[in-house]
Amino acid sequence: MTEFQFKEHYDVNDLVEIVKILRSPNGCPWDKVQTHETIRSDFIEEVYEAVEAIDEQNTEHLREELGDVLLQVVFHTVLETEKGHFVLDDVADDVCQKMILRHPHVFGNVTADTPEEVLQNWDRIKMQSKSQRSAGEAMDSVSKTLPSLMRSQKLHKKAQRGGLPPKSAEEQLEQLTETLTKLKNSLADTSKETIDQSIGRILFQVAGLAEELHVDSEKSLYFACDRFTEHFKKLEETAKLSGVDIQNTAQKLTDELLEKEKENEYGGS
Repeated sequence: MTEFQFKEHYDVNDLVEIVKILRSPNGCPWDKVQTHETIRSDFIEEVYEAVEAIDEQNTEHLREELGDVLLQVVFHTVLETEKGHFVLDDVADDVCQKMILRHPHVFGNVTADTPEEVLQNWDRIKMQSKSQRSAGEAMDSVSKTLPSLMRSQKLHKKAQRGGLPPKSAEEQLEQLTETLTKLKNSLADTSKETIDQSIGRILFQVAGLAEELHVDSEKSLYFACDRFTEHFKKLEETAKLSGVDIQNTAQKLTDELLEKEKENEYGGS
C-alpha cells in the first residue's frame, strides 16, 4: 500500500500529492499512462459540467464540478512538473501577475469608473502583453477550439473594437435576410461546398446580430435546444394519447399534433 497521510480535510497541495502518487510507478495503471492529449476531452467535459451546474443554480453540484475542473488543472500541471517545466505555484503566480497587470485601476493609478472602461484597458494591456500590433492579430488569438458561435461573437466584438464600423440590428437583419434569400433561390443548383459556406455565413451573421443586441448567442442556442427537446417530448406525449405512431406519421397529421401545442413557442414550426 502506498504511504499516504490521511486527513479529515485536504487542500490543493494534497490534491497535487495525490495526483503524483497516482502517477508514480506503484500508482494507478490508468493514471500513470495519461498524457495531455489523452485527457484533453475530459478537461472540456468537466468545464461543461461545471457550466451546467451554474445554469441549474445548484451550489452542491457546482462545488463538485469545480473540484473536477481543479483536478484537471492539477493533473496537467503535474504532467509538466514531471518534465521539469513548471509547478502549480508557477501557474498561480502567472495568473496573479496577469490579474494585477490587467487591473491598473485597482492595483495602480489608472482610472476606470465603468465596466466599459475596464474592458478597454483590459484589451489594450492584453494586446501589449502579447505583443499584438493590430486588431487582426488579436482576432487570431481567439481560440479556435471555442464553440463556433462563441468564437464568432468574440470575433465580431474584437473587429468593432479594432475600428470596424458597427451595424445596427436592423441593418444586420436586412443583411441576414438577403443571405437567406440568396440561399433559398439557388438551393436547387448550388454545390455542397457553396451551401456549407452560405450556412456558415448565416450563422456568423446571427452571432453578429446577437452581439449588437447584447445577447449571448451560445447561451441562447443552448436554452433553445432545451426548449425544443421539451417541446418534442410533449409532441410525443400528445401523439401517444392520440394513438399515433409519430415515427410513421404523415406530415399533415404531424402538423395537427403540433397545432395542439399552441402554448409552445415552437408550435406550427
